Amino acid sequence: MKLRTPITAGLALLLTAGTAWSATLSGAKAKATASSAKPAASPGSKSRVKKSSKHSKRRERGQKAPAPERISEIQQALAKDGSFAGTPNGKWDDSTVEAMKKFQAGHGLNPSGKLDARTLQKLGLGSQTAGVAAPMRPVATSTSANTPAQTTRQ
Repeated sequence: MKLRTPITAGLALLLTAGTAWSATLSGAKAKATASSAKPAASPGSKSRVKKSSKHSKRRERGQKAPAPERISEIQQALAKDGSFAGTPNGKWDDSTVEAMKKFQAGHGLNPSGKLDARTLQKLGLGSQTAGVAAPMRPVATSTSANTPAQTTRQ
C-alpha cells in the first residue's frame, strides 16, 4: 500500500512528460508542413522576406561610443587637470584626443588617446577596481551575522 502512491505519481509524471514531448513533435511537423506549403514567388515579383527576430536580438560586438553627456564629463575632468583647453562640447574631436594623450602621458599611462578603465579611474570617473584585477566572487555571509542583536527586556 505504501509503495503504490509513489509508483502512481511516477507513472503520472512519465505520462505527462510523454504527452508534452509528443505535442512538441507534432507541432514541429506542422510547422515543417506549413512552411513547405507556401507558394513560390513568381520570377518578376519582388517579395519581402521577413527577417527572423533571432537575428535582431543579437548583441553587437565591440565597445560602444560614449554618450555626449559622458564625453562632456570626461572633457570637464581633463580641463580640471589642465590637459584640455577648450570648452566641453560633448564631441570626441581631435582636441579631446590630444588632451587625453597629454593626460595619459602625464599620469604614466599608455598615451593612446583612447578611453580605458585606468584612464577613467585616474580622471576620477571610473570604478575603483576596474582594470586592476579579475572580478572576485561575492563573499557568502552567514545568516546569524545579518540579524540584529536582540535586546533584553527589563
